[in-house]
Amino acid sequence: MDLEQIMRQRVFVVAGDTLNPEKYAYKIKEGLLAQGYQVYAVGKELASINNVPEEIDILDLCINPAKGIRLLRECEKAIQCVVIQPGAESEEIFQHLRERQIPYIEGCLLVGMRLYPRV
Repeated sequence: MDLEQIMRQRVFVVAGDTLNPEKYAYKIKEGLLAQGYQVYAVGKELASINNVPEEIDILDLCINPAKGIRLLRECEKAIQCVVIQPGAESEEIFQHLRERQIPYIEGCLLVGMRLYPRV
């Protein structure tokens, strides 16, 4: 999946500090909501990806890699694609996603919202 295809999805989960307006996770969550996406926040709002009440299209990792791998390891839900924001990446995360055959890209949803705004 590329960034344009990702921005065509409906249900997003943002993992990170979505309550602090200074953090990118907050800006991503608010931007997605403003464009009409269904958005759930894991980290400061929901404790686990497993707490998301519906099927997940996109998981956006905007979180420290050590916390990100913990969330991924405990996740029991299917995810169509993971977006790994700059600074949230680690070889451990890449390996985990490859082993579980979960598609992923390294990219930024802020860029995706700007390039492919939802109409």
